[in-house]
Amino acid sequence: MNYPWPQPGTPLEQVATPMPVIDEERLATNIARAQAYCNSHGKRFRPHIKTHKMAAVARQQIEAGAIGLNCQKVTEAEAFADAGFDDILITYNILGPTKLARLKALNDRVGKLAVVADSETTVDGLASTFGEDRPLTVLVECDTGAKRCGVQTPQAAVALAEKIAAAPALRFGGIMTYPAVGGAEQVERFMAETMKLLSDKGIDCPVRSSGGSPDLFAAHLVPSATEHRAGTYVYNDRSMVRAGHCTTDDLAMQILATVVSRPAPDRAVLDCGSKALTSDLLGFTDYGTIVDYAGAQIVSLSEEHAVIDLQGCQVPFAEIGQVVKIIPNHTCVVTNLFDRIVFHRDGFVTRVEKVDARGTVW
Repeated sequence: MNYPWPQPGTPLEQVATPMPVIDEERLATNIARAQAYCNSHGKRFRPHIKTHKMAAVARQQIEAGAIGLNCQKVTEAEAFADAGFDDILITYNILGPTKLARLKALNDRVGKLAVVADSETTVDGLASTFGEDRPLTVLVECDTGAKRCGVQTPQAAVALAEKIAAAPALRFGGIMTYPAVGGAEQVERFMAETMKLLSDKGIDCPVRSSGGSPDLFAAHLVPSATEHRAGTYVYNDRSMVRAGHCTTDDLAMQILATVVSRPAPDRAVLDCGSKALTSDLLGFTDYGTIVDYAGAQIVSLSEEHAVIDLQGCQVPFAEIGQVVKIIPNHTCVVTNLFDRIVFHRDGFVTRVEKVDARGTVW
């Protein structure tokens, strides 16, 4: 694609829009802050790469002290294995011969690969695919209150752990959960009971993995957990500010957009539709915050246009041709909408990075 990618030193005002831009200082601060917190509480940190999907940013996280990576899909993990990462946890039930064959090939070239399972069906598929010569590590996923995937009780976790441990081609690696926000007490109770039941049966449970960015700085409230996983923290977004996880000073990603129309006094249109901002509302009534224009609301998105309601705007809005900055509701989805993303320091481009795992959704 012959896109006009900016060179280092280019002012942000000259970057073609729409384009996500990442503040280098805020990015580095977010990475350092999370790692320092986990270090201070004796927790291993395993960042989820879904937020940035970039080998370059993952290397920054590993260099800061992260033990490995958390991926969500097989093809996503393949992209990071291609980039040389050798400790990957895939937190997803992997099913079907096509995906299992790719997972087996991935296991042959990654030093430490692990997956999760919450059913006998998933375990049976894994057990029939792998061999004793190169066994696969499997963690039992537990539902500790988020009501997504996961076994429902510690007893069910132990039963599935026994099945994994009994399969010659598999290795039981521990337990994993993606908890509800504010659910530390439930996580600790579930993990502690599961660990006791496993111990009574003589089964070691080396990894107890919890996760989530909103509760990242409450990870110490789950003493049984050995590691924490988080993704959104690296950039943060509007939803993380609302959750109290960060302030606007911690927002590393903004989307640059150009005003392409002012068709009425109370309406403006930007060049960033659902293919740039995402249609995720996450409980908000609009599609992002426009920096420096309090009261202006992004009320609708089509594929290539964002319509702005200016009725409540407290200052004169930007004119046609001017560039504005938007804080997205959900930064992770924005990343997957672009091939490359621009990084900057003090308003000048520092680098342009490829989104290595863009579109890796199975």
